[in-house]
Amino acid sequence: MSQPDGTRHPGAYAVWVVALLVYLLAVFHRSSLAVAGLAATERFDISAAQLATFTMLQLLVYAGMQIPVGLLLDRFGPRRMLLTGAVTLTLAQAGFAFADTYATALVARFFVGVGDAMTFICVLRLVNTWFAPRRVPLVTQLTGVTGQLGAIIAAVPMTVALRELGWTRSYLLAGSFGVALTVALLLFVRDAPAARSISGAALSWSGIRRSLGASWAQPGTRLGFWMHFTTQFSATTFGLLWGYPFFVRGEGRSDQVAGLLLTIMVVAVMSAGPVLGWAITRHPWHRSTIVLGIIGVIVVVWTVVLVWRGPAPLPVLVLLVVVMGVGGPASMIGFDLARTSNPADRLGSATAIVNQAGFVASLVLVVAIGLILDWRTPGASTAYTPEAFRWAMSFQYVLWLLGVAQIWRFRVRTRAKIMAKEPEAYGRTKELG
Repeated sequence: MSQPDGTRHPGAYAVWVVALLVYLLAVFHRSSLAVAGLAATERFDISAAQLATFTMLQLLVYAGMQIPVGLLLDRFGPRRMLLTGAVTLTLAQAGFAFADTYATALVARFFVGVGDAMTFICVLRLVNTWFAPRRVPLVTQLTGVTGQLGAIIAAVPMTVALRELGWTRSYLLAGSFGVALTVALLLFVRDAPAARSISGAALSWSGIRRSLGASWAQPGTRLGFWMHFTTQFSATTFGLLWGYPFFVRGEGRSDQVAGLLLTIMVVAVMSAGPVLGWAITRHPWHRSTIVLGIIGVIVVVWTVVLVWRGPAPLPVLVLLVVVMGVGGPASMIGFDLARTSNPADRLGSATAIVNQAGFVASLVLVVAIGLILDWRTPGASTAYTPEAFRWAMSFQYVLWLLGVAQIWRFRVRTRAKIMAKEPEAYGRTKELG
């Protein structure tokens, strides 16, 4: 568990930096295909729909692996899980480098998703162990936003590498960084100051049911789940697949402007994280209020864009990507609810429950947008119209309505439980929901 006082353990930053680099590398591998789409269609002789399957597969694997990884994290500790993730990512990227058929490439990307799923919640576990509670929200936000540098690093260097080195050597080079970080993990990362590795109770079906049941029974865990569900899906869906087509086909912008808007969204993600980390540290009782406010702004700006006659003005689109970007770090407030609602021995499973929420919502939205675009496009053409995009993007209101209703429901339950346990809690606003 995290430090009980206001100090941090010696060596905390060294542990965090190495673990953070592993997470950054996972994001890099996750995003490395984004700039290789055309090369992939030529190498594997696949259609655009088959190319999109890579993105859907990664989202599905990442979300589906969260609960197993969380249980394994509670059992084997973050150090061993991070090592397994780094090795899996390295081998998967090497396999992707040599893949020459679509089926082989899908298998390789499946294991990229598996390795990716083993990183983030393990880094959060280390943050909770090595840093004082008052520092955890800020360090958690810094972890999330710094990891997004992996997506930026994957863009230009991978583009240059693919052009100069070709497919196989580029992906082998990308995979080689995992070897160096595996060594760094072995040398510098410890589960706790007093032990290199810590093991939990042996896994059993009854123990798994108890752990997941106890985590899910906490209204704070479910509040965190729905926070993550409702705030993240817009930015994730845009960043991984539909942002570029929406701006080019739906809003009539050039390729360059579309790329600039998506870059602004990443900058907004990275800028908002530390601010939100500071805010929830100062006002822990109002974490759900902050999230609801951010969701409200996202909904309002999206509504302006969708009801605008013709293409929305560029300043409005800039505002759209900024508020969507803020939704990314806002989703991480859900992890703080899991942290303060569960004991240390259940933190892995509770964090995993929360972490899968946003990716499940993103997967639903990715698929729904594709289906609605095909439905609203005459002749099943891929030349999607602005009207078709307005129909497709309007599906977000379904997810927002569901998410906000559940956030309000479990906000009431979480606060009621806290006030019943600590009647003076509201006045002190300490570690509240």
